[in-house]
Amino acid sequence: MGKLNNEEVLQRIEAQFGDKITSPTQPYGLLTVETGKETIIDLLSFLKNDPELQFIYLTDLTGIHYPERELPIGMIYHVHSLVHNFRIRIKVFLEGENPHIPTATVLWEAANWMERETYDFFGIIFDGHPDLRRILNVDDMTVFPMRKEYPLEDPNRIDKKDYYFGR
Repeated sequence: MGKLNNEEVLQRIEAQFGDKITSPTQPYGLLTVETGKETIIDLLSFLKNDPELQFIYLTDLTGIHYPERELPIGMIYHVHSLVHNFRIRIKVFLEGENPHIPTATVLWEAANWMERETYDFFGIIFDGHPDLRRILNVDDMTVFPMRKEYPLEDPNRIDKKDYYFGR
């Protein structure tokens, strides 16, 4: 296999996983696919261990929140093939009330802290994680601050009134 391109990688993934891979897109040239939480570890394992692809580096994983969607909570994984200098993004969308997904620490130890941060800010529970607890916010915090469930500003603030700015 020569230099990797989006079409070749997508063909290899679809050959392995078929209809478990949905919504392939290429925003800004970055191959992006969606899958389900039942398939995510198998897909990440395939990408990491396939001798021709070699996506051995987990660049990042994080959460997103789209409150208007049917499945509002999402997980995004960015993995990189250092051998081919090629990146791919994988998205998984979860239910909003009790979002659970398997941990990626079984593949990359570096996922440990990234998953703790994602839990801390989005409330996504990583099943099988060795130490899932808050990492940046206080332990007794009961909300997840990156979810779009709260108003951006306090409606009772008066320091932002137009008359303070001569309008």
